[in-house]
Amino acid sequence: MRQDVVSDSKTRKARLTLAALGVLAAGALIGGGVTAAALLGDDDPKPGKASSAPTTAKPTASSTGEQAAMTPDKARKLVLEKPTGQKNGLSTGFSKGPVGAVSTAVYFWEEYAFLDDQKARQQLEAIVSPDADGYIDEQISEVRKLREQVGLPPSGGTPAGITFSTTVNAVRATSLTGTGGKVVQVWMNYDRYATKADGSPDDEPLKDQDTDLLLKWQDGAWKITNEPQYWKKRSFPRAYFPDSHISWADGWQQVRHAD
Repeated sequence: MRQDVVSDSKTRKARLTLAALGVLAAGALIGGGVTAAALLGDDDPKPGKASSAPTTAKPTASSTGEQAAMTPDKARKLVLEKPTGQKNGLSTGFSKGPVGAVSTAVYFWEEYAFLDDQKARQQLEAIVSPDADGYIDEQISEVRKLREQVGLPPSGGTPAGITFSTTVNAVRATSLTGTGGKVVQVWMNYDRYATKADGSPDDEPLKDQDTDLLLKWQDGAWKITNEPQYWKKRSFPRAYFPDSHISWADGWQQVRHAD
């Protein structure tokens, strides 16, 4: 049962936890391929449908100038799909399309129990592909290492009285299997906050962090994978800045949850 009041030492542990999270990733699974502009398009897609790919017509001087000046915060946000269910601590029911892949990644990362090894295992077992050999154990090992780094027992739940929230700001999605989009790499830029037992926010939240997931459409759902044939296609994005035309050109797109 959650306690209403926590000690100063537990509050300090929560802050240390946030500071240590920069190296924690539910999937350092990276790859290259079709860029986000081709995968998702420039328009605000309808839930469950990908935007049309850019046309191949020669751009005019005017359109080229507008594109060069575009930034993620000026462009329309990618609207995530609404999940149709909840199971094993995760939102479920996303479509086969690229927006479904992005939505799966964002919801997973925002819901992932990064400091609770037992809940994290339940979540990972539900979303990781059976082809991702050893992946679940690797991630649980990372959770336990993180717990030990902040002075917690290697196994257990989140410290009583402390809650965390993760917000994904932007994504960069690429298909690793051409236009079919069966395997998609999703980079995410996110912030993570802690809230103390008295409801006050942490003074030093994690801001502007990046991580990525490799997702494969399998058995009617997007599954996290680390298979070597996709791993070798990994690529790294340029840094995400909301007001940068370089970030926009590299495929970064801001996201929002559907109303």
